Amino acid sequence: MRVKATIRSVRAAIIAVLAVVGLLTVSACSSDAPPSAAGPQASSGASAPAVTAKPTPTTTPVTWITTPRPGAKEVSVDTRVSAKTENGTLTEATLSYLSKKGEEVAVDGWLESGTWTSSDLLEPGVKYTFELTAKNEDGQTKRTKRSFTTADLTLDDQIWTKVYPDGGTVGIGMPVIVTFDLPVVDRAGFEKHMKVTSTPKQAGSWYWLSDREAHWRPKTYWKPGSQVHVEANLNGVPAGGGRWGEQSVVSDFTVGRSVVAKVNLDTHQMDVFIEGRKARTIPISGGRPGWETRSGVKVIMEKFTNFTMKAESIGLKEGDKDYYEDVKVKRALRITHSGEFLHSAPWSVSQQGKDNVSHGCTGMSDANSIWVYDQMRVGDVVETVGSDKPMTLGNGYADWNLSWDSWQQGSAL
Repeated sequence: MRVKATIRSVRAAIIAVLAVVGLLTVSACSSDAPPSAAGPQASSGASAPAVTAKPTPTTTPVTWITTPRPGAKEVSVDTRVSAKTENGTLTEATLSYLSKKGEEVAVDGWLESGTWTSSDLLEPGVKYTFELTAKNEDGQTKRTKRSFTTADLTLDDQIWTKVYPDGGTVGIGMPVIVTFDLPVVDRAGFEKHMKVTSTPKQAGSWYWLSDREAHWRPKTYWKPGSQVHVEANLNGVPAGGGRWGEQSVVSDFTVGRSVVAKVNLDTHQMDVFIEGRKARTIPISGGRPGWETRSGVKVIMEKFTNFTMKAESIGLKEGDKDYYEDVKVKRALRITHSGEFLHSAPWSVSQQGKDNVSHGCTGMSDANSIWVYDQMRVGDVVETVGSDKPMTLGNGYADWNLSWDSWQQGSAL
């Protein structure tokens, strides 16, 4: 009996030991926490609570969006440069290029609603550099620099523009004249970039005399004292026919007082009105039969002293019936391309006020020519009546001989 009891006790002891070992084994396999230094709790087999790492704040990088793209080559000169950002706010932009003379030239532009846009189109065959500054979502300043190059063009690919008047004071009949050294095929495209504004404001329109010349005039004569501003923003603008505008041109001029000379070839008199009032009546002699002075509205184009009149300038050759030797006059005001002037004519004083004996000019005495020369300026108006020979468009500044409706028909728009 004692032996059996002992065996039974040994078995119980073995089972108890195995149970403890099993319990320890299970506890060690189920825990992924490191052992704790908390004493008795560590030996109990309980798991430590998991530690969650706090996330690190992240900011989406600024995305730069530019036209043209960075590193672009052979960019067309009619490209409008722009820049904006995503995941940030564009705060500053500078665009510049290195001219062919080696000079750094800044390009103007404006920043509006987060987008910067250049105010001008591009120059050919140069490298542009874009420097941009923005604030990211955390308010930090970020910067970038990028560049592009434009396609090169020859002089035959570009149209040179000239605007007249270019400053100064002119008369109330002076049109704005824009000329081009090569033909403009896309007149409408060019006209959209040609603007005339004035103070006080006056309605007006362009008229294309040819593919190389366009005029702008108000509906009626300019108001005396008007300030006129002209912009031909044609740099990089497509002209059609594989050509582009070469440069942009700006002009400002002032309109002086109202001076209108009214020539009557039947009465052989010229009345000069200044600010609407008759200032002087002058005896004149106009063109004789076969050489009639043109009727219509003319505008003074140029003023000369000591001008030489040549028969060849009106188509005569030596030996012709009406040919004359060179004649020097002291004062001459050109009013047509075909050779009409207001000028001093001391040789015809006896016919002035009585008969028309000239080759088309309006002649007067020396004394009267001095007064006219001093009173009248380029752009002043000469209105002539009394002959059947009319003024024709293009023969000087003959713009006022068209009605307003007809004039507007000459616009490309």
